[in-house]
Amino acid sequence: MNFVDILYSLPFVSPANLLLCSIAIAALLIYLPFLLVGVGRVQSGYDMGAPRAMLDKLPDYAKRATWAHQNSFESFILYAPAALMAFTVGLPAEQVAGTVLIYIAARIAYAAFYIFDVPILRSLSWAISMGSIFSLYFNSIQAAFV
Repeated sequence: MNFVDILYSLPFVSPANLLLCSIAIAALLIYLPFLLVGVGRVQSGYDMGAPRAMLDKLPDYAKRATWAHQNSFESFILYAPAALMAFTVGLPAEQVAGTVLIYIAARIAYAAFYIFDVPILRSLSWAISMGSIFSLYFNSIQAAFV
C-alpha cells in the first residue's frame, strides 16, 4: 500500500476534497509568516497610527516574514486556479495527491527558510512549489484535450 492509498483510505479524503482543501490550506499559509510580523511589531513598539511606516523598525526576521507573506499572495494567485483546473478535469488521485502535498510542504519550507534567512533553500523550495503549480496546469490542460 503506497502513500496515496493510505491517504485516500482516511474518511472524507478524496481527490476532490484534497484539491479543494489544499486551496484553503494555501490561503492560510499566506498568513502564517505574518504571525511573526506581529511578534516583531510588538518587540519594536507597535505604532497603531502608522503600522506600515514601522517596517524599517522591525527586527530582520520580521522583515523577512513580511516578504514571505507578500510572496505567498503571488504563489496563491497561481496555485488556486491550477488546483481548480485539476478539480474540474478530474485528474487521477495519483497525480493530485503527490503534487498537492509537495506544493504545501514546499510553501511551508519556503516561509521557514525565508524567515531563518537560508536563501539557497528558500529558492529551492520556491522552485519546487512553482514546479508543482505548473505540473497541475500542464496535466490539467493535457487531460482536457484527451
